[in-house]
Formats: sequence, C-alpha cells, structure tokens
Amino acid sequence: MSRLVIVSNRVAVPDESRPGGLAVALQAALEETGGLWFGWSGRIDPEESGRVRTQTARGIEYVTLDLSEQDHAHYYNGFANRTLWPLLHFRVDLVDYSRETYAGYLRVNQLFADTLAPLLREDDIVWIHDYHLIPLGLLLRERGIKCKLGFFLHVPMPSSDLLAALPNHARLFEGLSSYDLVGFQTERDLERFQDYVRLYGRGRVLAYGVLETEHSRRLRAGAFPISIDTARIAKLAADAVGKASVRRLSDSLSGRQLAIGVDRLDYSKGIPERFRAYGDYLERHRDQRGRLTYLQIAPVSRGEVVEYQTLRHELERLTGHINGTYADADWTPMRYVNRNYPHASLSGFFRLARVGLVTPLRDGMNLVAKEFVAAQDPHNPGVLLLSAFAGAARELDGALIVNPYDTQGVSDALATAVDMPLAERQARWNSMMQRLQSHDITAWRRTFLNALRDSDLDSVDSDGSGGERRRQSAGEVGVSALPKRPLQRADDPRPAAH
Repeated sequence: MSRLVIVSNRVAVPDESRPGGLAVALQAALEETGGLWFGWSGRIDPEESGRVRTQTARGIEYVTLDLSEQDHAHYYNGFANRTLWPLLHFRVDLVDYSRETYAGYLRVNQLFADTLAPLLREDDIVWIHDYHLIPLGLLLRERGIKCKLGFFLHVPMPSSDLLAALPNHARLFEGLSSYDLVGFQTERDLERFQDYVRLYGRGRVLAYGVLETEHSRRLRAGAFPISIDTARIAKLAADAVGKASVRRLSDSLSGRQLAIGVDRLDYSKGIPERFRAYGDYLERHRDQRGRLTYLQIAPVSRGEVVEYQTLRHELERLTGHINGTYADADWTPMRYVNRNYPHASLSGFFRLARVGLVTPLRDGMNLVAKEFVAAQDPHNPGVLLLSAFAGAARELDGALIVNPYDTQGVSDALATAVDMPLAERQARWNSMMQRLQSHDITAWRRTFLNALRDSDLDSVDSDGSGGERRRQSAGEVGVSALPKRPLQRADDPRPAAH
C-alpha cells in the first residue's frame, strides 16, 4: 500500500496533548499505512525560518519546521487569518490585504515545498489540509512531484464574486488545479468552486465534480462532510456524568434547564447575535423566564487582533446588560466564560444541557453541533438549535434550523426547545445520531482517501461523458458522502424523517 503523507499547518506530534477528533483520525490513517506528517512545529524563532525537527513514533515520521517571527506574522497572523479567513467566511468588510503579507504567505508555502519535496516518493499519497496551504500543490508540482496530491478545505468556499475581490485571486486559486482531488465540506461549497472555475478561472465543468482549467489541466472535486469520533464522544459524555466539574455545574443550576454554547471567540460564530436573541427570549417569553440558564464558553483566540478584542468587549457588554436587566436574587440568566475546559468535561456539559446553541454566521461544518448530539442521553436528549449557514445543517435534520440574523426567530426556537416534549426530542435525536454513527470521522477520511487513490481522469471525454460514467460507478467523487437532506424549519413540529 502507498505511503500516506499528511501536510497541515500544525502537526500533532507525539509529545503534545492534542486530542482533537481530526488529529486522532489523521493519526489513525497514518498508522494504517505508515507515513509522514509534515507542517509547522508551532515554534517561533526570533530570526530565521526553516529549522527542521524530526521524530518517529508508532511507525509515523513527524517532520516539522520552525518559523521566524516575521514569517509567522505575515503567513499566519497576516494573510491566512486576516485576509483568507474573513474572505472565506464571506466577510469582505474585514479582509485586510497587503502585498507584504501575501508575499510572506507564499514564502512559507515555498519553504514547505522546498523541505517536503525531497522527502516524497513517487507512489506516495499526499493529503494537504486547509486554507493556509492552498498554493502548496502547485509549488510541489513545480519541483517535479508527480505523486497523487489531495487537498481538503475545512472552511467554507464563498461565492465566486467574493473570491474575485481578492487581489491576485487567479494566481492563488489556480493552485487548486494542481491537485488530483479537491475536497469541500458541502455540495454547496463544491458548486461555488465550480462557478469560480467557470466564471473567473476561464475553465470548464466537464461533469459534476470534474473540471478542466484554462490550461487543460483536469481535476476532480467533491463534497466530503467531516465528522466526529461518534462512539468516543458518546462514551466520554456518559462517563463524565460523575465528574466533579459536571456535578458542580448541575448543582449550580438549582433544577433549572441549561442552554450551552461552545465556540472559539471568533466573529464568524455569531455569538453577539446569539446573545441578543437570548435577551429577546427573556423579554418576549416571560412565562419561561427563570427556567433556563445560558452558559457560553468562548476561549479567546487571536487575542492580539483588534477585531477579536472588539468582539470580546461587545460580548462582555451584552452579558452585563442581560444579567443586569433580567437577573433575580437567586438566578443569573447568563454565564459567559473565556476559558478552555477538558474535552471530557465539555462532553459532560453537553449531556447535561437541554439546548445546544450552535448559530454561526458562516461555518464550513461545525463539529460542536455533532459533538452535542453524540453526547446526549438517549433517554432524555436535548435539542440542537443550528444555524442554516453551518455545513452541519445539511446533515443534522433533527435540529431546529434557524437564521442567526433573525433575532426573534432564534428566540422563538429557543422557547420551542425548552418546552419540546420528550417523544419529539427522542425522535429528532435518533435521526441525527443514526447519521453520526454511520458517518463518523473514520468513514470521512477513508472516503476521501479512497477517492484520491481512484482520482485518475484518463477516461474523461472532452464533453464530460466519461467523467459522468465514472462518477456514477465510483459513487464517491463529486458527490456528497451523504445524501442531501432538506432543511427543517425551527417551527416545524414534526419529528424529522429518516
């Protein structure tokens, strides 16, 4: 079997505690075939990029690079997170573009290519992850690499008109044509990419998920919705019931129901809009006032960036206003916490909650939504409120789907969740849990890697007919790993069909 090579911005090296589901899945994939994990070490050298660190454990070789302060500032804090991140989340108003940070982004990708290329073998399968490394495939091809290259975009793909607003967009996104397979979270993301290739890349869509660029380079693209380690999360949550932190939270509620939100502190997560909706819920649904406590956990990220500092101040102001307006002597409506909790504790918090609030303004997938579902008690499950603009809304059809911009709509859905009968909660939860059990993180990465290994395009005719025949027979590339499901309105009283 071909060796697998994973490339990502950060590497989950053996001596670091990084128990995230994606890291676990990629580690398992590497252990199956033996392989190499390559990326940034997370270390910043005051002066120079490029120091290589290597270690081996359980048949996996880990190769990482240090970055200089300047390269880290331009590549990571600059172009990746102040230009691409807002652009890819539809926030053109927050895009901060400069030629200097773009040059730094390319410089680090070139450093990755120069270091990685000599380590690759002709029959390797190379899987590159996320927006930090979009140009890497093209740079590897320029260095003579001919093995299979796959790319997966974890964040949304915006409309072609938004992408075209970025200076040098053609050069940057042309790099995606160097991959044999480009994966997206949803079919809508795939469709937007195809529109971009056709409208701004001067290419052609030969068949659904089969594209040809202006320079006659052909590639495949598909929707591969990422998932979670469903069984592990369910067990964590069940085991966490007796944990001291979970018991303390339960005791502090004094018999009230719990609504919970867990998000990295980021403007894409729609947290201010969610806070306003909760305030509206308390104002308009007075019969439920005092029955629900809302806990928002929002660890600070990118705290040195002005936009994130402004967001934090706004959330603190909104929390103070809501509590000052609606609190009683024995009840505080909102608890807002800027700290991390162990994964086991979070799973226990999810299991305790009657309502999960996942209302991003835009999200590629949102695994918190899936973890909330997996953590529930099957006998007494909670209700998920989920933004229509999260990729997970295409799969979790038992959620109450809401528009995060509709303050009263979200507050009404919250009231519906608080009073939802047990039988309906169970029906909705069963529908979602069956999906998560059949399509977990292992199924996701195996589906993508199988599609990458089978991504040859020799049989595609110029009119796309061969590609269409191949798509129908393969059943994996260019189509979602799961069937489309209609979005269900928050006010639809029927249990979701499954």
